[in-house]
Amino acid sequence: MKKLFATIRIIFLNLKRLSLRNLFKLFSAVLSHPLFSILTFWGTVKTYAISEKLFPITHSTDGAGNAFRHALWNCLIMMYCCKISSAEKSLHWSKKITDLHEDLFPNEPLQTKMDLHNNEIGRQYFMSLLPGIHRQFFETSFFVDKLLELTKNIIILEKEDQEIGFELVKLEEKRETLV
Repeated sequence: MKKLFATIRIIFLNLKRLSLRNLFKLFSAVLSHPLFSILTFWGTVKTYAISEKLFPITHSTDGAGNAFRHALWNCLIMMYCCKISSAEKSLHWSKKITDLHEDLFPNEPLQTKMDLHNNEIGRQYFMSLLPGIHRQFFETSFFVDKLLELTKNIIILEKEDQEIGFELVKLEEKRETLV
């Protein structure tokens, strides 16, 4: 319970950083689909908690934990939204809201490409499971093992025009050196 409140606190601290214009963008998106927004919030909290547990150091950097977190985030948003709507609407919502996140909290271009790609991997993976499992019966555990497996073969993203397949990506670790 303590971790849940810590996660919610982090989310609200990030919201405080937004400009009035960006808050308007966010609230416009939230109000366009209130039920999806509530489910997205819950998926975000669950994703953060799982990522922090599995990747306590790299889930908030540009490493494997971050890649895992972005992919899982999209899987969980879609899983929860599919409980009340179609897979196609959930797919569209997940892309809309996670792309908005990248717009509201901008990074360097290579970091943005990494995040958008890993978001897409999560959505693709979710959609690949649909033919075999009814959307009402998805569980978080369906995604965690496969995404952990993908982190074992993670690719280093080196340039913006780099072609990447169905693989998670991370940025090369920056190591400080003494002069």
